[in-house]
Amino acid sequence: MQRKHVSFGKRVLLALVVGIVFGLIVQLLYGPTSDIVTSAMDWVNIAGNGFVSLLQMLVMPIVFFSLLRAFTSSKFTKGFGKISGISVGVLVGTVIIAGAIGVASAGIFELKGLEFTKGDEEAEAIAGIEDRAGDIEDRSLPEMIVDMVPNNIFYDFAGERSTSVIAVVIFSIIVGIAYMGIRRKQPDQAEKFGAGIESIFHIVMRVVTIVLRLTPYGILGLIANKAATSDISTFVNLGLFIIASYLAIILMFLVHMLIIRFAGLNPMTYIRKGMPALIMGFSSRSSAGTLPLNIETQKKNFGVSNGVADIAGAFSVTIGQNGCAGIYPAMLAVMVAPEAGIDPFTPGFIAMLLIVVAIGSFGVAGVGGGATFASIIVLSTLNLPIAIVGLLISIEPLIDMARTALNVSGGMLSGVLTGKITNNLDKTIYNEKENQVGQEQRLSS
Repeated sequence: MQRKHVSFGKRVLLALVVGIVFGLIVQLLYGPTSDIVTSAMDWVNIAGNGFVSLLQMLVMPIVFFSLLRAFTSSKFTKGFGKISGISVGVLVGTVIIAGAIGVASAGIFELKGLEFTKGDEEAEAIAGIEDRAGDIEDRSLPEMIVDMVPNNIFYDFAGERSTSVIAVVIFSIIVGIAYMGIRRKQPDQAEKFGAGIESIFHIVMRVVTIVLRLTPYGILGLIANKAATSDISTFVNLGLFIIASYLAIILMFLVHMLIIRFAGLNPMTYIRKGMPALIMGFSSRSSAGTLPLNIETQKKNFGVSNGVADIAGAFSVTIGQNGCAGIYPAMLAVMVAPEAGIDPFTPGFIAMLLIVVAIGSFGVAGVGGGATFASIIVLSTLNLPIAIVGLLISIEPLIDMARTALNVSGGMLSGVLTGKITNNLDKTIYNEKENQVGQEQRLSS
């Protein structure tokens, strides 16, 4: 298909469909728990999990060198504070809207925490979550903020903490500020440093291009494994919560489209050109893993400038994730509030909940399990029961796929809006019919 110049988006979409069909056929033939299915999916996962690992390998280099390059570019340095502020503002603003939609969805379906049954898997998950919540409850908000500050940058470059990405972001900004000081006092040294960063950045982005060529194969492997091993009966039993979650996610995605429309841009163009990144987020359940494709989509498909796309992309994997840090914790809070004798639909409670959701969205890792961490923070802060997080563990993968796609959309939306507001968006590129990400001529350039 690539040799016949079939577009990248169509190849990715076909991989998604083929993976679903293949996985369901395997499950119908052998059952989701069959040793045959387990063994087969281990081999299929070489393509799926291997691809995600390659993407995760790129996250820290992209975050560090992209942000640092923003400083070494004299044209962009002057507007760094403004662009960062707008990007974070869009992410935090949309996560508050997402939280409000989560509240409304839980109310419409009248979801209650005690209606869910607890099996062995859920009981084990609840025990682990209660231990994790105990660690969080012992830490004050100032201590949690301090956790975001890097104290061993090599440890954070290895991604060993849940706040590693935001720690690398902070370190990149500190190094960038140091560069600006050296540029004033020792311009020759600064020029050498800037040239080195520019060269390394282009090497890193070339590696990104090579890895992104594997996207259709990775998505096929990931989605085939989920379709083959998911327990459909469990999904049916918890169907009401799944429906409520997907309704909230769809509504929030429509909000994204309205914002794009109000910005004077075509929402259908946004969907069409952003589809490969959205599908990648859906399949991988990793906003961080999708970061390389997210940034490339902003630059090449939407016409967002390099600096804006780099900053918005980096912030979006650890701040204001609409699905994981907005909708999900808000829904759970509404569901369990009655158990604590609280009416979840009083204005005071809703206002407090949305404030906590916004603050709690800072530092949530853009990987699988981020929604669980965000939910623990929100429920613990509001002194609400946390066991419901474990009760829903069996349907986490299905909901998390859509949540992650929404997170990715939020990151791209932040870049597009910031670019539009600061005149760093090329409308000609945005309105082009052809997707540049994945096109053979661009991959080989």
